[in-house]
Amino acid sequence: MDVQALLGVQHQTLPEKYKQLTDREMELRIQEIKQELGEQLFIPGHHYQKDEVIQFADTSGDSLQLARISAKQHASYIVFCGVHFMAETADILSSEHQQVVLPDMRAGCSMADMADKKQTEEAWEILTDMLGDTILPLTYVNSTADIKAFVGRNGGATVTSSNAKKMVKWALDQKQRLLFLPDQHLGRNTAVDLGIPLEQMAVWDPIHRKLEYEGDLDKLRVILWKGHCSVHENFTENNISYIRQQYPEMNIIVHPECKREVVEQSDYAGSTKYIIDTINQAPSRSAWAIGTEMNLVNRIIDQHDDKHIVSLNPYMCPCLTMNRIDLPHLLWSLEGIREGEIHNQIKVDQNVAKEAKLALDRMLNRS
Repeated sequence: MDVQALLGVQHQTLPEKYKQLTDREMELRIQEIKQELGEQLFIPGHHYQKDEVIQFADTSGDSLQLARISAKQHASYIVFCGVHFMAETADILSSEHQQVVLPDMRAGCSMADMADKKQTEEAWEILTDMLGDTILPLTYVNSTADIKAFVGRNGGATVTSSNAKKMVKWALDQKQRLLFLPDQHLGRNTAVDLGIPLEQMAVWDPIHRKLEYEGDLDKLRVILWKGHCSVHENFTENNISYIRQQYPEMNIIVHPECKREVVEQSDYAGSTKYIIDTINQAPSRSAWAIGTEMNLVNRIIDQHDDKHIVSLNPYMCPCLTMNRIDLPHLLWSLEGIREGEIHNQIKVDQNVAKEAKLALDRMLNRS
């Protein structure tokens, strides 16, 4: 949800009484409500959530995985412990009888906020005037429902970090070029992995409404939206140099939302699931530096005391917007459901949802 949209949302503030409770009091009340509501309630928790929240998740995973699992539940209430665009996707894929709740409406995503509806429509008009009907839009699932809808009505699809290569290849089979929203790094890393040279990639700057490209337009294949993940962009080449010097035996594994230079110098790069699976399958006493969100890295460290694991950047902060979801907000959401007063329901406009689902379905049908 972009800042202007967020300002227009009517949401309630956490009542003061929840700030007076101890963690143990809140945990006991959450457990009690979960037991009372039973199958009426489903709590998905994203990998980047705090331990205090993830302990109550009925399942954990990445954003699209959680949305799809939620939609398959019989539960009437889906309390999504993640960020706004994830709850939107859950609402788009869920049934009419299901209500999706985000415990704190301030839990947004800086990357998703870097591409809004107005900017994207302006860019599309300029780019299609410049390049004709040669572009297919793709959007990372880490985007707002409005952006997914834009992509859906223009023949494009969503992608995840796991299937990005498959979907970029599909897009370039359909049209001469693609516009990749909103994360330039995932788009660039994916295109390079498919053998597309950097010289055939441009960057669209939505602030200055400008195509950053000095090459031959006829050779342009990939247009990257100038957006990024505020967490993953903070992993640097200096971080890698330090690990190589201090721990020469250590494997470096990073998320493809990191900059191209970081991915190039790492030993492995892949989605959150890929990172988790790789560490799970790694031999005992192996050594790893992980370049992804700190809550997840700390959880992996706790789960693998037989391995030497560190964060690629030990000074990295957890994702600040993910950390908006905490025990007080989770308890408040659950007590609201029990009392018949829903707080912070996420409801995507029907027309937006219909077009966004087109983009999601084009991807899901190829997964």
